[in-house]
Amino acid sequence: MPPTQYTMIGLMSGTSGDGLDLAYCSYELYDQWSYEILDAVTFPFPKELGKQLMNCHTLSALELALLDVDFGKWMGEKVKEYCGEKQIKPLAVCSHGHTVFHQPAKGLSLQIGNGWALHQASGQKVINDFRMLDVQLGGQGAPLVPIGDQFLFPTVDFCINLGGIANISMEAGGERIAFDTCPFNLLLNAHAKLLGAEYDKNGAWAREGTFNSKLFEALNSLPYYSKSEAKSLGREDLEHDFMPLISSSGISPKDILRTLVEHYAFQIAKVIKSQKSTEQPAVLISGGGAYNSLFIDRLGEHLDNKWVQTVASQKLIEFKEALIFGFLGVLRLRNESNCLASVTGAQTDSSGGVIYG
Repeated sequence: MPPTQYTMIGLMSGTSGDGLDLAYCSYELYDQWSYEILDAVTFPFPKELGKQLMNCHTLSALELALLDVDFGKWMGEKVKEYCGEKQIKPLAVCSHGHTVFHQPAKGLSLQIGNGWALHQASGQKVINDFRMLDVQLGGQGAPLVPIGDQFLFPTVDFCINLGGIANISMEAGGERIAFDTCPFNLLLNAHAKLLGAEYDKNGAWAREGTFNSKLFEALNSLPYYSKSEAKSLGREDLEHDFMPLISSSGISPKDILRTLVEHYAFQIAKVIKSQKSTEQPAVLISGGGAYNSLFIDRLGEHLDNKWVQTVASQKLIEFKEALIFGFLGVLRLRNESNCLASVTGAQTDSSGGVIYG
């Protein structure tokens, strides 16, 4: 019998590029899985590393290979420092890595943060590269979080993560489904930067902006929203489809922020309304976008205020993805499926992740 209690470290470097999330977590299996976030911290990227990661998709092959190793080593050093300070020894360190290219139709999803470099620098067993097996099985390789939603949050009807890109997961027709609903902080943060801040705190600038119906309708008409099969968004889609519409709108950054928030609330509410099985579905919102109070207000309006927002601690809001990557590692060590074909569109469920050490 495999052990029923696991302590793991989950590492998450999101597409919004603000730092490395580390969650030290415990997972137990009795009748069902339970978890505890024992501790969590975000390590800001050193300035030069952060800049390279944000521009990694423009680097030459050699520069990207070097960054892969440098980033893996830096993550490993942070883990070693953290474990030494806390005097802990996790079973494994489970790293999402930093996404450079996500083009599943071409059989590619590349996350950097070299596993051997991370293993050597940390002195810990490492599990990474969670996406590529699913992509080779014909799947999107994303989103990966839904199996964690299914096992760790069984009473929640809809789990929404508002990171660089927004995704949603839910039960439908007796199986788990999930997909990226729309962009989120990647576009919001880019326009907040034009106003002089890293992000629009609480959606304050968006509140000052004026809603633009022309841009709103144009965004809603993008082909992505009419796809019904398993689907995911990458930086490439934002640059190719969303940014040109926003740039050509000719409106101010505050008006763009206001219109994007409305667009996101409309798209996410549309999914919930079409999939809900109860009058007042329970919705768990995590990720940095959970603090955007204008978005929460507008989502409520689009849902006719027929929903219950599940109370989430600050740790859960900020570290849910790192928590779930730790859990994906647990399932990998147990040789159990950690990637669902019902979510990604792959030929079969799979147990993804490469183990080092």
